[in-house]
Amino acid sequence: MRSVLIYGDSNTFGQTTADTPDDRYGPDERWPGVLRVKLGTRWLVIEEGLSGRTTVSDDPIEGADKNGRTYLRPCLTSHKPLDLVIIMLGTNDLKARFNKSASEIAMGVGALVRDTIGMRVGRQQKVPEIMIVSPPPILEDLRGWDAGFDGGRAKSLRLASEYERIADQLEVHFFDAGKVVQPSAVDGFHLDREGHAKLGAAIAEAIADIGWPDEL
Repeated sequence: MRSVLIYGDSNTFGQTTADTPDDRYGPDERWPGVLRVKLGTRWLVIEEGLSGRTTVSDDPIEGADKNGRTYLRPCLTSHKPLDLVIIMLGTNDLKARFNKSASEIAMGVGALVRDTIGMRVGRQQKVPEIMIVSPPPILEDLRGWDAGFDGGRAKSLRLASEYERIADQLEVHFFDAGKVVQPSAVDGFHLDREGHAKLGAAIAEAIADIGWPDEL
């Protein structure tokens, strides 16, 4: 069985845009669950989504545990050996309190990729395949969250090109989620059920396109 670790924020966690128990979509509704079904029994899909997670920054309001870099190393070690690591972060870095440019957010993702490369958590202590996923741009109307993301919409539109540049530099895979889905109009930055279904299916295809040998 191959394994893929998905390292992300609330859109990996499955934060809902609807009134549902625990404010989280079910295991088969959120996109990692959709991916699990699409990939089939030969893959183990490991979900590591945390609402509010940033790339490399402590959050002065929500806490230091939102720093994606702090938890990445123990997370990778806990789940090795891994065949593929998918990193989908950056939306929370758009918050005004972090005052980051799109380029700086992408560099944060790059730092996570470099850490993953250095950890060598693949089979036989090799580097696993790594895929950077740029999150879909946030909407103009954030339904009351506008002040917290002041200027975020314009920066979010530049993330895909900046992420692709980093992926090319580090020779890892890249996927632009914005070409497949957009956030729900309910809040402007979370995916709805349809979005999760589309994203899970599209990333399953991207994983298949990597090309995997028949034998582990």
